[in-house]
Amino acid sequence: MIIRHHVLGADADLQTKLGAVVRACRHRLGITQEELAWRANIHRTYLAEIEHGKRNVTLRTVANLAKTLPITIGHLFAYATARPRSTLRGGAATAPTEVRDILLVEHHARAAAETARAFRRARLANPIKIVRDGETGLNYLFGTGRYARRKPMRPQLTLLDLHLPQMSGLEFLQRIKEGDERTRDIPVVVLMVSE
Repeated sequence: MIIRHHVLGADADLQTKLGAVVRACRHRLGITQEELAWRANIHRTYLAEIEHGKRNVTLRTVANLAKTLPITIGHLFAYATARPRSTLRGGAATAPTEVRDILLVEHHARAAAETARAFRRARLANPIKIVRDGETGLNYLFGTGRYARRKPMRPQLTLLDLHLPQMSGLEFLQRIKEGDERTRDIPVVVLMVSE
């Protein structure tokens, strides 16, 4: 089984914004593209294309860059999807250092376990909350259903399988992006599995 990860965001130019955040964080550290590429174990040309917004990135690449920069994956996407006045100031990323959950909406237990294992290997500080369907994901986000006693807290990032039972991943995505201001700007990474 091959797992392919594609980035999907509210903006059509998420790739460009993500590249700008990576570049700003690299400049803040005072390292070259070659040095960052070496530390993150990716090819320098690939990194250059990411920084120029010309390349879709895999989840593994995002995890490697986040670990190397050092920044959480959630913050990396939060900076890329935030409004311009709150993302970058003076060439450096400025955002709260709070570490929040990453919500994984995945109905295949094996794929969920593989994703969680990849995050543990990357030593991410973010706790991962796994839910098996879109309805449960919405309950988690809005503090309803079995999560009614839980104070609703926005995850830093949502990982979404499009092929969910009952409510499709696209319907889930539409509900959080178009349906409510509280969830509209949560970064979403769509996980696509092919065999």
